[in-house]
Amino acid sequence: MNTMQSVKRAFTLVEILIVVVILGILAAVIVPQFAGAITEASVGTTQSELQKLRRAVEVFQVRNENSLPSVSAGDGTWGSLIAGTGEYLKEAPANPYVGGTNKQVIVLGTAPDTTFQSTHGWIYNASTGEIWAGGFDSNDDPLPRP
Repeated sequence: MNTMQSVKRAFTLVEILIVVVILGILAAVIVPQFAGAITEASVGTTQSELQKLRRAVEVFQVRNENSLPSVSAGDGTWGSLIAGTGEYLKEAPANPYVGGTNKQVIVLGTAPDTTFQSTHGWIYNASTGEIWAGGFDSNDDPLPRP
C-alpha cells in the first residue's frame, strides 16, 4: 500500500507582504503622474474652447458687417453666438481649468486675469470682441493655482 503524503502549497505571509509593499510603491510612483495629466487635459481643453470662441466671434463679424455679437455678463450668456440655430456655437463653452460652478460664467473686461481665480470662466471685451480664458494670462498660458 502506497501512502503518499499530501503536500499543501500556499503563499507565506512574508511573500504576501512583499507583494503588497511592491504594489504600494508602484501606486506611489504612478498616481502623481495621473494628477499632472488631469491638469494638462483641463488646460488643453480650455485652450481649445477659447479658440472656438474666438473663431465664432470672427465668423459672426464677417457675416454681420463687422458688428460684434451681443454678449452679456452671466452664466453662459453668449447671446447671439448661441441663440437661434446655433450656427456659431451649439452650447456655451466651459473652462475646465477654472472648474466648479463658475466654469461657464462670463465677465465683461478689458484684459486677461493677472492671477488665478475661480469666479469666472471667460472674460469678454464688448468693445473689441476679444476673449480670454479665466485663470489664463495674455499669452493664453495658465496662471498657477494657489
